Amino acid sequence: MGVEGKDRAKVLEAGAASLSNQLGQAVLRLRKGYGLSLADLSQQSGVAKSIISQIERNETNPTLTTIWRLAHALDASIESMLQGAEEGPFIEHLRRGTTPIFVSDDGLCRLAVIGWLKTVDWLQWYDFQADPGGVLESTAHLRGSVECLSAVEGELEVEVGGSSAKVCAGETLRYRCDMPHRIKNRSEKPAHATMVCILKAAMMD
Repeated sequence: MGVEGKDRAKVLEAGAASLSNQLGQAVLRLRKGYGLSLADLSQQSGVAKSIISQIERNETNPTLTTIWRLAHALDASIESMLQGAEEGPFIEHLRRGTTPIFVSDDGLCRLAVIGWLKTVDWLQWYDFQADPGGVLESTAHLRGSVECLSAVEGELEVEVGGSSAKVCAGETLRYRCDMPHRIKNRSEKPAHATMVCILKAAMMD
């Protein structure tokens, strides 16, 4: 038998309160787990500190947009946030055909995007391969960005700001990438490297 009238309203109100409380507990647990302050989470999610605080204390009913922003910033699903339960182990398998690959203008360099799209605004990483003579030309990234090129096989040369340096297998080059730069394979053998770009790494003179 269903409930009607005032009794139904009480049931719905109790259910909403329980859901809101679960959400608040989940936000608080995840925020503390990541070591984030209210200000940190506010900056990452775009939700005001006062609103986050009210959610954690179960003093407000947030909109779906607010819940989505918080879930995205805390790397959690909306379902787990509303259930208030901890998510299980995180394993994401990207198969070969789903990995985006960019090819240089000369067709001799391939850049596979192996980084997480959620971090693309501040951290990017790639699998880089270059045939003999291949050149990858890159425009300037954001001010303060730094790129790390770790050679796995072969030998590569990096040119940036009028300077150049070579890197061999087992070695790493770190350099400013907030100005035009290029990577060349001057050898007669294919080269393979891992490339990590840290955006806004530091304000450099």
